[in-house]
Amino acid sequence: MEEALSEEKQQELLEKYDPEAGTRKLKGIIKWVVFIGLLAFSLFHLYTGIFGMLTAQLQRSIHLGFALALIFLLFPARKKNRGKEHKAAWYDLILAALSVIVGAYWPVMIDDLVLRTGNLAGLDFYVGLAAILLVLEATRRAVGLPIAIIAVVFMLYALYGPYMPGFMAHRGVSLDRLVQTMFFTTEGILGTPIGVSSTFIFLFLLFGSFLIKTGVGEYFNDLSIAVAGRSVGGPAKVAVFSSALQGTISGSSVANVVTSGAFTIPMMKNLGYKKEFAGAVEAASSTGGQLMPPIMGAAAFLMVEFIGGGISYWDIAKAAAIPAILYFTGIWIMTHFEAKRIGLRGLTKEEMPSLKMVLSKLYLLIPIIAIIMLMMSGMSVIRAALWSIVITVVVSAVKKETRIGFRGIIDALADGARSALGVAAATAAAGIIVGVVTKTGLGLKMANGLLDLSGGALLPTLFLTMVASLILGMGSPTTANYVITSTIAAPAIILLGIPDLSAHLFVFYFGIVADITPPVALAAMAAAAISGGEPFRTGVESSKLAISAFIIPYMFVLSPELLMIDTSWMYLIWVVFTAFIGMIAISAGVIGYWMRKLAWFERILAIGAGLALIYPEKISDIIGLITFCGLLAFQYLYKRKSVTNNQQISG
Repeated sequence: MEEALSEEKQQELLEKYDPEAGTRKLKGIIKWVVFIGLLAFSLFHLYTGIFGMLTAQLQRSIHLGFALALIFLLFPARKKNRGKEHKAAWYDLILAALSVIVGAYWPVMIDDLVLRTGNLAGLDFYVGLAAILLVLEATRRAVGLPIAIIAVVFMLYALYGPYMPGFMAHRGVSLDRLVQTMFFTTEGILGTPIGVSSTFIFLFLLFGSFLIKTGVGEYFNDLSIAVAGRSVGGPAKVAVFSSALQGTISGSSVANVVTSGAFTIPMMKNLGYKKEFAGAVEAASSTGGQLMPPIMGAAAFLMVEFIGGGISYWDIAKAAAIPAILYFTGIWIMTHFEAKRIGLRGLTKEEMPSLKMVLSKLYLLIPIIAIIMLMMSGMSVIRAALWSIVITVVVSAVKKETRIGFRGIIDALADGARSALGVAAATAAAGIIVGVVTKTGLGLKMANGLLDLSGGALLPTLFLTMVASLILGMGSPTTANYVITSTIAAPAIILLGIPDLSAHLFVFYFGIVADITPPVALAAMAAAAISGGEPFRTGVESSKLAISAFIIPYMFVLSPELLMIDTSWMYLIWVVFTAFIGMIAISAGVIGYWMRKLAWFERILAIGAGLALIYPEKISDIIGLITFCGLLAFQYLYKRKSVTNNQQISG
């Protein structure tokens, strides 16, 4: 029997596949300096969350200064030194000191900076240039090289605009003007992305950190086993259910894979699933965690600001609910058909956790229910996050083993700040990209270019946008990916008359799915490292299992009713019903099994019926339902005939 991964092995995998986990193991005085810095970072955000945010430039620059300084102290310059160094290098101490100066520049010089808005004087240029270089290096260390390169390419585009070909050409931006835009306005590094990071995202990450301290992650695993463990192919369904729950407290695909996959993947392999399939189930499920409300990936908070128009985070979470359920339903059905195809059982009674124990810890779900209720009531996201942290601490005190004591609170504050470092760096780099797009008009140019390339037709435009999102997502985190595609690709979809929310969720989905799309597929790579399977095949299997994620975005663009936009309940129920039936048909066609093994033409018919049912149109629904019912009847009659023949032979 294969055992679950140890905590040491989990950390090793996180450091290998998740750049945000590759920190130094500091010792001595510097360890305590960093710990106090992390604590101060969290206390600053709690203070401003409770007593009111500072002005935009102050809130964002202090947030940036904290994040940059801590990144240089925690993250080594070289990838090979991750997890090995025990002290910060001398040059990192200098970079950290410069980061503090950059972060303090706005608070100290705010009166002068406001008076000479639009003009650089004295040290302004050098501080702004230092801010840009520090952000690029911090992003390279904490997030990865690709997003840093993309930011540099965008800045070069701004500087050398007159030399660009065709519609990409523009007047060009001088270096002084570029530096001024990047650090002395709210259109660059201190723009909307880091603004969201310094308010909503930080507090929600802090909430997740407190939840983890209660042991709710382990409880999710036990609850998932209690719900799905006894069914056919139980461990695979446990992975799906557990990852959906884990997604409520984690915004990282790789982190989800390692934490829940550490025990679900060995369980699946012990039951008889192939290595690649076991890894793929976990990778596809964990990636979908970022799509699951109420706490989606960090990019969902950016969406609130980017769409504007009075839309709230709760509106986005509500709109994402049905697509997320359909996504996990598709994976669940595929794992069921695969288990039936190869004849796998569920877990035995002895392998199941005690039902009494599972029920006795249901109270751990109260904070998650509370934050949903608070947001539904109309409370602001910041207040909802703050109250949820308080509720988490109170609820944890119900039993001694889940209680968060004083030391636990301190550790949760430090851990929450640590988890925010990568997001802060990514949003700062994304701000550089947004600044260039705003300054050069690149967004409109690219949108018009996409429409010209697609001939102004919706489906080709969606396809090209999907490809762009997947390519960008392979080399950058979801947050940065969303910023780029929402400013460049989403406008093309909106110009065709599609609602803003549908367009933004479309690029959001494909940015996330990039985590399991070969050849990079970081989430699939991490899952393969646990399962021992071949990484590329695991990625292919993951993409196959997550086929719903490649279909659902097209569904809610063509039928915004799935996002609960301008629809009646009767029509919504019908759309969801046909989509669910369609997912069954597509799953059977992809796996090649329904009530029995399917012939090649049956698989084609099943997939065709599923696509027809998913496409929101009456005629296609009728054709799909007739084909689905025909295939179902044929399967049933064939199975019944086989049973009768077997009885006659045995008789």
